[in-house]
Amino acid sequence: MTFAAVVFDLDGVLVESEHLWEENWIAYAGRHGVEWTAEDTATVQGMSAPEWAAYLADRSGTNETVQQVEDAVVDGMIASIESGEAPLLAGADAMVRGVGAQAPIALASSAARRVIDAVLTTHGLTDEFSVTVSSAEVPRGKPSPDVYTEAAARLGVPGSRCLGVEDSSNGIRAAVAAGLTVVALPNPTYPPKPDALELAADVAADNDDVRRTLLAYLTGELVRS
Repeated sequence: MTFAAVVFDLDGVLVESEHLWEENWIAYAGRHGVEWTAEDTATVQGMSAPEWAAYLADRSGTNETVQQVEDAVVDGMIASIESGEAPLLAGADAMVRGVGAQAPIALASSAARRVIDAVLTTHGLTDEFSVTVSSAEVPRGKPSPDVYTEAAARLGVPGSRCLGVEDSSNGIRAAVAAGLTVVALPNPTYPPKPDALELAADVAADNDDVRRTLLAYLTGELVRS
């Protein structure tokens, strides 16, 4: 098996931002007198923006539309990103640039398009990616494979010849379902479940480890068993 492209997740792989999503969900629910729990967070992680916004609207009992709920949370995320609260994870910049020098790279994220663009612009990475896809732009969010299938299609590379990098249970499941070979980077705060982690071909300790693993696959030094 030779690999021709790499597809990265965003939250928890490139930037430290998963906690910001949770903070904004908690805040929105709290404004409506509802306590948002860790179980709620686990339920919506990986969902597209329209999906989690619908869940949050129902959970909080708001009279606002699903779009208004989404906008409120995304506005909060954008403010956090622009104020420097979503830093790149250590080694992420070198990983993206190093791997991108060897093969086309894409982004397949559950984040809304505005969030994706804000993160990449803030950190000067927009031009590094050949393709970026939000799960709001496909029929179903993670763990369905749609966002990864779409990213591979836009790259013009079969999913079976793409490597993927994911930190969450639903992300790993989505990438594997799309045929990608996954390098898992377990999120320390929201760790993937054991059954999801078992689907990954490799488990990395940090982004430097991910970079070395991806380059080994791309150069043929490492071969999928």
